[in-house]
Amino acid sequence: MKFLRIILFPVVPIYFLVTWLRNWLYDKNIKKHKSYDLPVICVGNLSTGGTGKTPMIEYLIRLLKDEKSVATLSRGYKRITEGFVLADDDATADTIGDEPYQFFRKFKDIKVAVDSNRQNGIEELLKLVDEPEVILLDDAYQHRKVKAGFNIMLTSYHNLYYKDIVLPTGNLREPRSGSKRANIIVVTKCPKRISEEEKKTIESSIKVIAHQAVYFSYIDYSDVVVSKTNEMSVASLPKFTLVTGIAFANPLVGFLKDKGLNFEHLEYPDHYSFRQNDIEKLSKLELIITTEKDYVRLCDYELLQDKLYYLPITVKISDSDSFDNAIKTFVG
Repeated sequence: MKFLRIILFPVVPIYFLVTWLRNWLYDKNIKKHKSYDLPVICVGNLSTGGTGKTPMIEYLIRLLKDEKSVATLSRGYKRITEGFVLADDDATADTIGDEPYQFFRKFKDIKVAVDSNRQNGIEELLKLVDEPEVILLDDAYQHRKVKAGFNIMLTSYHNLYYKDIVLPTGNLREPRSGSKRANIIVVTKCPKRISEEEKKTIESSIKVIAHQAVYFSYIDYSDVVVSKTNEMSVASLPKFTLVTGIAFANPLVGFLKDKGLNFEHLEYPDHYSFRQNDIEKLSKLELIITTEKDYVRLCDYELLQDKLYYLPITVKISDSDSFDNAIKTFVG
């Protein structure tokens, strides 16, 4: 794959030009976009994945749900359904996608919807009798047909966007200049004790403009792993197999190694669709620890019921009072 990316380097200028021109047409209102009367917050990134969008959406849900009626709207990546779907008691990871299903399982007091056409998705949500007061757009930074009122752009500490180039050789979905649309830029997955000096260096490289603010976040791992019926202390875990199907598992692997735990790692591609032969292979393992996103795709298999646990995570944001106030001020 690395070699293929290198030999495709001549395509980079073409991809750059096409995506830059598309953004310019939207910026000049030549290509039309639509805005809405209610607060719409977009969470996304410039890169192809692994920046922590799901934990950030969950952070925003927790921040807003007690004061406002909240809805999330996602594409529903790899779902077997089409069009607009509002999650209900029959929802599964297959029908709405793994990340929306994760939101639905955890937050019963919000609406969770999927639609690859974000305009249509918003309009369907607004037709509901109990329509939402705030809509959170998940992974919609490049969906320019909807003009969100507030944009949160994430960039991973381990793969900062300003050090990268566009596809197919790099990982950026659009040129770095796309960062100018963000109201807030969050550097995610930072070391827990990142120095103020390093923060200043990164802020200087980002080159924020007048309407922007930069924040730093890290992943806070739970002290316990959780199954459908049980939980166990992380510190006392026996030998286990870590199973991941996420874009960037290194921080999780590093956390578990730092705990001195004895484990092997089975790594699958991001959003991997587990097949029956995969499940049979996993069923032969003694103990499986996985991410919550992978857990929602695996937890309904009877063969894994007694051995499948996930490690809960939350996002912690530097200067969270300022961050929270910016969001609540916009929501109003």
